[in-house]
Amino acid sequence: MEGKVKKVAVEEAEKIKSMTVQAARSGAYLYPLRGIYYFVSHRALWKPLTSKLLPSLGLGTAITVGMFVFTYVPQAALMAFTQGPLAAVGAAVLVLSESSELFTLASKTFLIQDALVDTFDATLVNKNTTDLVSSGRQIQSGGDSVAKLGRMIKQPFAKYSPSALIRYLMYLPLNFIPVVGTIMFVLLQGRRVGPAAHTRYYQLKGWNSSQREKHIEEYQVAYTSFGVVATLLEMVPIASILFSFTNAVGAALWAADMEKGPVTEHGTSPQLREQAKKAE
Repeated sequence: MEGKVKKVAVEEAEKIKSMTVQAARSGAYLYPLRGIYYFVSHRALWKPLTSKLLPSLGLGTAITVGMFVFTYVPQAALMAFTQGPLAAVGAAVLVLSESSELFTLASKTFLIQDALVDTFDATLVNKNTTDLVSSGRQIQSGGDSVAKLGRMIKQPFAKYSPSALIRYLMYLPLNFIPVVGTIMFVLLQGRRVGPAAHTRYYQLKGWNSSQREKHIEEYQVAYTSFGVVATLLEMVPIASILFSFTNAVGAALWAADMEKGPVTEHGTSPQLREQAKKAE
C-alpha cells in the first residue's frame, strides 16, 4: 500500500513538473504583465477605468478593511492548528483572496462590467483587429480606440456565475494546508480565471460551447499560467481594480496575437515565446 502511495505521489509530482515547464515555455504568463505596460502607455484605454475609479476604490477599500477587521483573527486562529507560525501569513493570503473574490463578484456585477468590455474591445482595435470587434459591436470612424466603440451587438462578458463562486468556496479549505495548500488554491483559481479572461474573445468569434471547450483544452496549460498571474495581481488590496483592467488588456493582446498569427503550439506569439525562454 505504501509503495502504491509513493508511486502515485511521484506520478503527480512529475505531472505537475511537466505542466510547470509547459506553462513557462508557453509565455502566456507574460500577457498580464504586458497588459500593465500597454495600459499605462496608452492613455485612451484609461477612460473606461477613470469613469468607474472612485466608486470601485470605495467598494474595494470597504470590502478589504471589513474582511480584515471581522475575519482575519478567527481564520488565523483556525489555521494555527495546521500551519503553526505560518498561520499569520496564510490567513492574510486567504483574507486577501476572499476580499478579491467578493470585490470581483460585486464590481463585475454592478460596476465595471461594461467598462472591462470597452477596454478589451478598444485594445483589439488598437492592435488592428477591428474586423473581429465589428462582429460584436458597431465601429465608428474617427477618434481614439475607445471613441470608435459603438453600440453592442453581441452580449459582453458573462457575468460572474454562481458556479465560479461555488468552486471558489470548495477550494478555500486548501488554504489550511501549509504552503502547498495555498499554492494549489492559486493554481486552481488560475485554471478557472485563465479561460474566463477570453470569454469576450469567444463571443466575438461566434464559437459554440464545443468549439470553446476544444480551444480551452488545447491551450489549458497556457490559460492556467495566465490565470495564476492574473489571480495574484487581483489579490493586491485596493489596486485589484486597476489590475482587473490591465488583465483585460493582457487578455486582448493575447487574443490579437491569436488572430494575427503566427502563434506557437501554445497559442502565444513567437516573440513572447522567446521572451519566456530568456526568462527561464
